[in-house]
Amino acid sequence: MLLPFLHEELTEAGCDEAGRGCLAGPVFAATVILPKDFENDLLNDSKQLSEKQRYALREIIEQKALAWAVGVVSHQEIDEINILNASFLAMHRAVDQLKVRPEHLLIDGNRFRKYRNLPHTTVIKGDGKFLSIAAASVLAKTYRDDYMNEIHVEYPGYGWSKNKGYPTKKHRSAIANYGITPYHRKTFNLLGDKQQLELVF
Repeated sequence: MLLPFLHEELTEAGCDEAGRGCLAGPVFAATVILPKDFENDLLNDSKQLSEKQRYALREIIEQKALAWAVGVVSHQEIDEINILNASFLAMHRAVDQLKVRPEHLLIDGNRFRKYRNLPHTTVIKGDGKFLSIAAASVLAKTYRDDYMNEIHVEYPGYGWSKNKGYPTKKHRSAIANYGITPYHRKTFNLLGDKQQLELVF
């Protein structure tokens, strides 16, 4: 069973990201402040949920959360500052947009760059331990999936509506056959080897 809070006396926001290991598209992060009495038996790490469950939970989270927000860092920015820094920046951008000021941040993972003067706690596999991080994981995942579904229409050969930009066999095969698109992260090892690729326009 997931825990509601680490510090119950504080206004606590859970943060998580989606798309860190992808070969294409932005990294998305979300942050969620849940009410003290929030309960949901289904809510869990988004990777443990079906697509239908994630979208149903997104509606509940957006309806019941005291505040929530989504931050995005583009694939161009990822290439400039690296994916770790981009993940931190996406979380910062999400917290920037919160309509309620948190007093503490709960971060999924083991590293984070401090946000202003707010205290934070990193939690390894936190999306399977705390409700607020799980809620953030659901929002980050579904909003990123929406984006990848949109750009799939522009470049249907890469299977983004299914693989969402992750390095599947089909995705890497498409890169080998067609080259890379303007949405690919050029600093990533796109084929799993050193082969150079041409941009597709």
